[in-house]
Amino acid sequence: MKRLLRFDWDIIAGIAAAVIAVILHLLHVVDVDVLFTLVLVLLALLLFRDLRRESQDDHVAETLTQLKSTVQDVRLSLEPPEAILVGPRHLRAESQRFVESARGDMIWFNVCFLMFRTQEVFDLLLRPAIENPQVTSIQFVSDRSEQNLWDQYMAPRISECRGSEKVAPPCWRDLPQTVSFILGDSDATGKPEALLSFWGDPFMSKSTGKQVPRYIFRIQSHSDLVAQFIELERHHRLQSE
Repeated sequence: MKRLLRFDWDIIAGIAAAVIAVILHLLHVVDVDVLFTLVLVLLALLLFRDLRRESQDDHVAETLTQLKSTVQDVRLSLEPPEAILVGPRHLRAESQRFVESARGDMIWFNVCFLMFRTQEVFDLLLRPAIENPQVTSIQFVSDRSEQNLWDQYMAPRISECRGSEKVAPPCWRDLPQTVSFILGDSDATGKPEALLSFWGDPFMSKSTGKQVPRYIFRIQSHSDLVAQFIELERHHRLQSE
């Protein structure tokens, strides 16, 4: 049945009718006028068939165009985003996940040390990175205004951590209060990822004189921003004192 449905029965019927009409004419059964009439009818049927197929072809082409657009949208939606916004409810969990799964050399750029004033925040964010055996070194690139906070809050607590020797002395620079990020290789991909935060509202809240992250961006390894962060950190770290 499927094979029979594949045949173009309109053409077959037209050819069969034409052959029969020619045979009948040769046998002098039908006149030439009848033969011409039959030919005109067949031509009209074939023209109608072509017009109908042309309309169907246009509909198929339009459907294919819409299908291509839909497939493109689906493909784009399946591509992993370069940056993921993390809000207040997931801020601590994401930060802890990042430092616990980091490996290799970590960079802490322009981080506000005042937020580590409490032991709870220090134990949540920095201690896991220091005591993470897969992290080989931690380098802070910090603004000069943070030196007193480093001596007061950071250095004593770092010295109490297992693996404190991997924390290098901070590079003190004059940094603009625009962006802050933590950079490190991901244990899952082996490629560098970053946690990015911006100074000021609405990304940071200011309470009792300190900048506390409210929203951060998790920058994935395939983002071009990672290379920009590496270059930014290298530029400030290697500049003269």
